[in-house]
Amino acid sequence: MSTRDAIFPASRQALYDQHRYSPAIRSGDLLFVSGQVGSREDGSPEPVFEDQVRRAFANLRAVLEAVGCTFDDVVDVTTFHTNPAMQFETVMAVRTAEIGEPPYPNWTAVGVTWLAGFDFEIKVIARIPSMS
Repeated sequence: MSTRDAIFPASRQALYDQHRYSPAIRSGDLLFVSGQVGSREDGSPEPVFEDQVRRAFANLRAVLEAVGCTFDDVVDVTTFHTNPAMQFETVMAVRTAEIGEPPYPNWTAVGVTWLAGFDFEIKVIARIPSMS
């Protein structure tokens, strides 16, 4: 059995330590990124929803960059929303700015009732670029 190759970005260690999880696990040329929320470096949530979504994407970008990935390498996205109907327009505006041009990755959005004090979470699977 192979060991987990945990990937950690340079910041936000407090949240990972508090909840005891790895931001991402590398398996071969795939990167499985844990749900990223709009948390500040101390683990507290951004209070304004749009800022929370932007920070969640920024936190995701930091995890991707830790192994040389960008949003172009993302193949699958799952987002979690505490109030999808009210949040959809804001999330789509941020998503459009962050994800870029087609072809787009797969995307599944899920409405939930609880995200540990947050209102938005995003997790992805990315293919790590070849080092050749």
